[in-house]
Amino acid sequence: MEQKERILGGAEELFFKAGIRSVTMDDIAKHLGMSKKTIYVFFKEKDEIVTALVHHKLQEDKDRMCGITERSDNVMEELVFMMKCAEEFFSKINPILIHDMQKYHPEAWQLLQRFKAEVVVDNLQDILTRGIKQGYIRETVHPRIMAKLHMLQVEAGFNTNYFPPSEYNTWTVQMQFLEHFLYGICTSEGQAILDDYRNIYTTAINKP
Repeated sequence: MEQKERILGGAEELFFKAGIRSVTMDDIAKHLGMSKKTIYVFFKEKDEIVTALVHHKLQEDKDRMCGITERSDNVMEELVFMMKCAEEFFSKINPILIHDMQKYHPEAWQLLQRFKAEVVVDNLQDILTRGIKQGYIRETVHPRIMAKLHMLQVEAGFNTNYFPPSEYNTWTVQMQFLEHFLYGICTSEGQAILDDYRNIYTTAINKP
């Protein structure tokens, strides 16, 4: 099992940097310093690696969402933690990865789509519903509609027709969308907490 996890970890590193299509089984073997025969013991083809990796990452995301909810005192803490997780993810992902998965790995793509529709949207809807009760989210916000809108924003940010990588940085696009979304749904009290987070974050990245 340790070898299998190592293969998935190595493949993830390469996929995040270069996308999926351009990475071969030879590349993965070379990156890990192991023979292709060893990889084929666990995975018959690259598509199996992609699907297994998506399964693994989605379970990680689900566990992370549960952890954020458990250790947060209120909705704004949850949203700030979500921002931090999103920053980490978007700062290292290559937008070509999403395109490659959609076009060449339909099973993995469907897993991702189902996860977004059944887990992420439900989770965000729950956060927004609780946020309205706590006074951080505007009462006029429709939790289900806004949760689905946010998913559409994320997808649009990875669309290379709208935002070609040669012109736009994926991290910048996604964080612009995320800030626009959060400030749009929050009350003045919620926005003040977001301002505090932005100030702390900006100070941290600008330190010499």
